[in-house]
Amino acid sequence: MKATRKLIAPIIITIVCILALIAYMGVVFAASIPIWLKIAGAVALLVLIGVAIYVLFERIQEVRSGEEDDLGKY
Repeated sequence: MKATRKLIAPIIITIVCILALIAYMGVVFAASIPIWLKIAGAVALLVLIGVAIYVLFERIQEVRSGEEDDLGKY
Protein backbone atom coordinates (compact mmCIF):
# COMPACT_ATOMS: atom_id res chain seq x y z
CA MET A 1 0.00 0.00 0.00
CA LYS A 2 2.80 2.39 0.90
CA ALA A 3 4.58 1.83 -2.42
CA THR A 4 1.37 2.50 -4.31
CA ARG A 5 0.92 5.85 -2.59
CA LYS A 6 4.46 6.85 -3.61
CA LEU A 7 3.64 6.15 -7.24
CA ILE A 8 0.58 8.38 -7.47
CA ALA A 9 2.45 11.68 -7.80
CA PRO A 10 4.96 10.56 -10.48
CA ILE A 11 2.16 9.02 -12.54
CA ILE A 12 -0.04 12.12 -12.33
CA ILE A 13 2.86 14.45 -13.12
CA THR A 14 3.89 12.32 -16.10
CA ILE A 15 0.33 12.28 -17.45
CA VAL A 16 0.01 16.06 -17.09
CA CYS A 17 3.37 16.63 -18.81
CA ILE A 18 2.46 14.31 -21.67
CA LEU A 19 -0.89 16.03 -22.14
CA ALA A 20 0.85 19.42 -22.18
CA LEU A 21 3.35 18.18 -24.78
CA ILE A 22 0.53 16.78 -26.92
CA ALA A 23 -1.31 20.12 -26.71
CA TYR A 24 1.88 21.92 -27.70
CA MET A 25 2.26 19.52 -30.61
CA GLY A 26 -1.23 20.52 -31.75
CA VAL A 27 -0.19 24.17 -31.65
CA VAL A 28 2.90 23.38 -33.70
CA PHE A 29 0.81 21.64 -36.36
CA ALA A 30 -1.77 24.44 -36.40
CA ALA A 31 0.88 27.12 -36.97
CA SER A 32 1.63 28.27 -40.48
CA ILE A 33 5.26 27.19 -40.64
CA PRO A 34 7.08 24.99 -43.15
CA ILE A 35 6.30 21.28 -42.96
CA TRP A 36 9.89 20.34 -42.14
CA LEU A 37 9.71 22.51 -39.01
CA LYS A 38 6.45 20.85 -38.04
CA ILE A 39 8.00 17.42 -38.44
CA ALA A 40 11.12 18.43 -36.50
CA GLY A 41 8.99 19.84 -33.71
CA ALA A 42 6.83 16.72 -33.60
CA VAL A 43 9.89 14.46 -33.44
CA ALA A 44 11.40 16.51 -30.62
CA LEU A 45 8.15 16.41 -28.65
CA LEU A 46 7.76 12.66 -29.22
CA VAL A 47 11.29 12.14 -27.90
CA LEU A 48 10.40 14.15 -24.79
CA ILE A 49 7.27 12.05 -24.28
CA GLY A 50 9.35 8.89 -24.62
CA VAL A 51 11.87 10.14 -22.07
CA ALA A 52 9.08 11.02 -19.64
CA ILE A 53 7.64 7.51 -19.91
CA TYR A 54 11.09 5.94 -19.50
CA VAL A 55 11.79 7.99 -16.37
CA LEU A 56 8.38 7.03 -14.97
CA PHE A 57 9.13 3.32 -15.42
CA GLU A 58 12.53 3.83 -13.76
CA ARG A 59 10.85 5.49 -10.79
CA ILE A 60 8.30 2.68 -10.52
CA GLN A 61 11.15 0.14 -10.41
CA GLU A 62 12.96 2.17 -7.74
CA VAL A 63 9.90 2.32 -5.53
CA ARG A 64 9.14 -1.39 -5.95
CA SER A 65 12.74 -2.38 -5.18
CA GLY A 66 12.68 -0.34 -1.98
CA GLU A 67 15.05 2.42 -3.06
CA GLU A 68 13.62 5.52 -1.47
CA ASP A 69 15.88 8.33 -2.63
CA ASP A 70 19.12 8.45 -4.52
CA LEU A 71 20.37 11.15 -2.13
CA GLY A 72 21.02 8.53 0.54
CA LYS A 73 23.88 7.13 -1.55
CA TYR A 74 25.94 10.31 -1.35
